[in-house]
Amino acid sequence: MMQDMVEVAGKLSIVLTTADGMVKDSRELNNLIVQVGKNYLAGGVIGSLAQPFIQMALGTGTTAATTSDTALQTQLARQAFTTASMAANVATVSTTFDAGAATGSLTEAGIFNAATAGVMLSRVVFSVVNKAATDVLTITWSITIG
Repeated sequence: MMQDMVEVAGKLSIVLTTADGMVKDSRELNNLIVQVGKNYLAGGVIGSLAQPFIQMALGTGTTAATTSDTALQTQLARQAFTTASMAANVATVSTTFDAGAATGSLTEAGIFNAATAGVMLSRVVFSVVNKAATDVLTITWSITIG
């Protein structure tokens, strides 16, 4: 008997730069695809995806990510993807939080299908990224299915 196992995995890249473009912090992290996100993706097979994932959120929560998460612990900012692309079985999205946006001690991020509330696809908790008011933070997230 033939069996095909399909996994969903995410990888996050964080780049924090000063106003003049100097890199202050750069890191790559794996993230957790949460159960509601998996359920939502599976619904696409039967045509029940009401809204694609279009927003990235940042927060200050420090509780470890679990598959039962449905929101960030302490959301600070949320905005639409700056870019989105698809190649083979990898969807790549990026959001740039410009100077004045998402300022603070950031420790969590997530992908959502709405500007407020909505379904969360994935969540990651990381060691603090201190974004000053003049800094620019770019997050690129790759979601691989397969």
